[in-house]
Amino acid sequence: MLTQLRQDHANMARMLHVLQLKQKALAAGERPNFQLVREVVDYILGYMEDFTVPLERICSQRLQELAPECRELTERLSSDYQALRKRLIRLSDDIDMILMDAVIPMDRFTEDLSAYLIAHRNYLRDERELLFPLLREHFGDRDMEWLTDALPDGASAKLERLQEAYPELYAELRETQAPETAA
Repeated sequence: MLTQLRQDHANMARMLHVLQLKQKALAAGERPNFQLVREVVDYILGYMEDFTVPLERICSQRLQELAPECRELTERLSSDYQALRKRLIRLSDDIDMILMDAVIPMDRFTEDLSAYLIAHRNYLRDERELLFPLLREHFGDRDMEWLTDALPDGASAKLERLQEAYPELYAELRETQAPETAA
């Protein structure tokens, strides 16, 4: 399970890297492919709803049962994640407006995108450096099996459908150099 979580982190880092490239283009005054930005944002939102939110809830509850001293951290991470989701939904709404040729201040959108990217990378770092060591420390093999079994029905199938739904995104990911991340 931890291996899967690390792989998910690496995949999310690649998604964020694609968004970072588009944000840099915007900051340089260029107009990126907003349809691709739409695909990345939709993918991340779908991933959050179908996989991360249920996994986080289940994992946090179990960790708090095993190590009540972890409650503050798991609650902070949950709060941080909800804030990330709200930021991403606002970006999604702005992208909709841009794709409909509505006037959106690009400097504000660029700043919002940059702030989201920083916040999401910080969240991933906190999970990697704070949460994952606690899972290794407190979760035994049975807990990891239970966590895998407790995932929502069809979670992996939903992820596969997400991947199939965004072919332009996957073409971009193949062409984009993956960022260096700590595992």
